[in-house]
Parts: sequence; C-alpha cells; structure tokens
Amino acid sequence: MNLSIVIPLLNEEESLDELHSWIVEVMQSKHFSYEILFIDDGSTDHSWNVIEQLVQKDGHVKGIRFHKNFGKSQALHAGFKLAQGDVIITMDADLQDNPEEIPELYNLITQEGFDLVSGWKKKRYDSLFSKNIPSKLFNWAARITSQVKLHDFNCGLKAFRSDVVKNIEVSGEMHRYIPVLAKNAGYSKIGEKVVQHQARKYGKTKFGAERFINGLLDLITIWFVSKFGKRPMHLFGALGVLMFFIGFGFALYLGIDKLFINPFGRLLSERPQFYVSLTSMIIGTQFFLAGFLGEIMVRSRTNVLRYTISEEINLSRP
Repeated sequence: MNLSIVIPLLNEEESLDELHSWIVEVMQSKHFSYEILFIDDGSTDHSWNVIEQLVQKDGHVKGIRFHKNFGKSQALHAGFKLAQGDVIITMDADLQDNPEEIPELYNLITQEGFDLVSGWKKKRYDSLFSKNIPSKLFNWAARITSQVKLHDFNCGLKAFRSDVVKNIEVSGEMHRYIPVLAKNAGYSKIGEKVVQHQARKYGKTKFGAERFINGLLDLITIWFVSKFGKRPMHLFGALGVLMFFIGFGFALYLGIDKLFINPFGRLLSERPQFYVSLTSMIIGTQFFLAGFLGEIMVRSRTNVLRYTISEEINLSRP
C-alpha cells in the first residue's frame, strides 16, 4: 500500500464528506493504493455516524472511535499503530489542509529520501493576534530549543516514512513535536514544504490560547528529555554541587566570622546568611540525590533493554 492518510478529528461532521471526496479524487487521479483512517477523538456531534457511512460505502476508509476526548496526540498514536502504508500522511479534518499537496509530499519521501516532511503554512488565514503572532513566537522558540530547522512545527499536514511513526511514541500533547521526537529517535533527514492553507469552512477551532502555554511547557519537557534524558546526573548533579558549595561558602564565612572576627556578635540563628546557607545545602543535596536516582533508573532501563535484545537475538538463531 502506497499511502495511509491519518486524520484525527473532533466535532467535524460537516467537513468529513467533502474531505473524503477530495482525498479520493486526488488518490484516483494519481493511481495510488491507499487507506484513509479517521480517528474520532470523542466527538459529541454526529461525526462518528458520518464515518460509519463512509466505511460502508468505501472500502478504503477505516474508523477508530474514542469514547472520550483524549487529545490529538493519542489519536495520532492510534492511527500510526493501525496504518499499513509505506508513507503515512497526517492532516486535519477541518478542510484547512489541502489534499492536493499529498502527491508531492509522497514523492519527497519516496524519491528524495526524506524520513519526514513537514508542511509550512507560509500564508495563513487565521487571526493575527490569537494565532499568527503566538504561532511565530512558539515556532521560533521550538527551533532554538530543538535545533530542528522548521518554520511550522504545528502544521497538521506532514508525511512520514512508515518506520518513523512505528518507532516513536506520541503521548501527552507531543503531536506538536513529532519532528523533534523523530530526530531524537535517529531520523535526521527532515524536510519542509510550503503548503496551501485555507480558511476554515465549517465549525470553529478546537484550540484556544492555552495551547501555546501547554506547548511551551511541552517544549521544556522535550528539551530536557532529549538533552539530559540519558544522563540526568549532568543536570541535577551539577545544580546540586553548585547549590551545596554556595551554602557551604556561606557556612564557612559564618564560622570564620563567629570564631575569629566577631565572637561576641549576634547568634548565628539570628543572621539571614545562616538560613541561606542551610537552605542551599539542603536543596543542593536534594538535586544531587535526584540526579543519582535518575541515573539508577536510566541504567536499569538500559540493562533491561539489553537483556531483551539479547533474548530476541538468541531466539532468532536456529
């Protein structure tokens, strides 16, 4: 199968028939073998009824239904597990992504050798202050932090080699950072293509301003995991040692001052430096212990993985 088109959705009943017809027209004109996977992420309208009708009349269509809203990342993850195509295309169900872009995205993967190609909505039809400007700031921060040179991390229209989506786990709200997850998994050939963005035709957006706050928090998480996930002691241990020595320096100063310079002055417990010293050493110790425990967990997980791989190798030998 050439293509699996994975479409997560929430309350998009008006657009599904039109989107399906548009995709089928493009697929048939290019003679692709394909499947269309609609993942209903807990819709409260008649989206699932529409998907059931599409499944009945078109053998290329499959549907997955969540009984509650789990989020776009979980919907994509479910679609990735079910997808059978050599190339996986993701797109939104609101008709803002243009199916006419799919053949060129497919060619970039199959002929140009990219692991992943992300769409770039260079010209957008969204609100300037509620989406455009925050999106530009978010993408700038993501580029700086992740070192993945994309202009539009959050574009729903993307193409992947099949093995890429099978070897990454999209959870939480990490769908924005699939290119970063792919890079961390060893897929370095990541491309970008300018795609057409269309104004929303039906319904309203499901994402508000809070998505940028959540996106920033997720960005910090993925930065930490990618940089220190395999060596937490390098961060927590360094912070712990720094904090401990700051506290120890204050304690040493207080001790010298009390013993040799001003022995009859205020009690140590009456001086603010005493509490700065005590707090810094306690926090430093806790940071160091956090790093130490993190290293133990990482090494234990690595040993389990090595053991599992060795068992699989032994089982595969005749």
